[in-house]
Amino acid sequence: MKLTVLADNNTIIDQYYLGEPAACFYLEDGDQKILFDAGYSDVFLKNACKMGIDLTKLDKVVISHGHNDHTGGLRYLSEWMDTSRLELIAHPEAFWEKEYDGESIGAPYREEELRKRFCVNFTTEPYWVSSNLLYLGEIPAYNDFESRSQIGWKYNSNGRIPDLVTEDSALAYRGKDGLFVITGCSHSGICNIVEHARKVTGIHRITGILGGFHLFQENERLENTTAYLKSLQLENLYPCHCVSFRAKAGIHRTVPVTETGVGMTISL
Repeated sequence: MKLTVLADNNTIIDQYYLGEPAACFYLEDGDQKILFDAGYSDVFLKNACKMGIDLTKLDKVVISHGHNDHTGGLRYLSEWMDTSRLELIAHPEAFWEKEYDGESIGAPYREEELRKRFCVNFTTEPYWVSSNLLYLGEIPAYNDFESRSQIGWKYNSNGRIPDLVTEDSALAYRGKDGLFVITGCSHSGICNIVEHARKVTGIHRITGILGGFHLFQENERLENTTAYLKSLQLENLYPCHCVSFRAKAGIHRTVPVTETGVGMTISL
């Protein structure tokens, strides 16, 4: 499996690409070409073009959750190319209307419009995106220190309800030495995500993690998360997007962190 960062808050030094406060990763597993999240704007398209990555060859798009810094780019993708036969995999709540402080923070399309533009596959269950990449589905709580917090509101047929981002999910890559976990924002809790990946695959060994952890402060949650990550004995840890410098530094004191940003490519 090959992973390339197309959108992130940061860019790698001496890699002259565009950054934005968002996330988008391009994955190749065998002959399958997969986009995980789509960033906030058309930045991922511009970066892919400059990197020589042909996104018209995409087979699938996977969405981690419904916030606009992970889904906003879908509008640009569907206007730039024909996506009507492109499979889009997500939790069924990912495209509900979302609001924070009176501002819309959800995806650019509601379900009806989305189905006109993509071949939609909504699921709450784990789903094999390719032979070795698993979409984890809805993430249960395994750790009491990773309780969900409300981020604004979401709207369904019954009206407005608190948004606990219950649709938040991730990918797990099944490699020869164990699992490599790829996250969007980890609103479900990065430790909960890893535990769920272990449970649904039956594979205990975690070789690495890349993505957003939604950690910002040095507090008890960060201490518990760091202790958990240390217990995994990871080969590689790539926190990015929604992880503050303070949180990265706190983790790095115990578990070595690798700098991550647009232009980085890893092969597993």
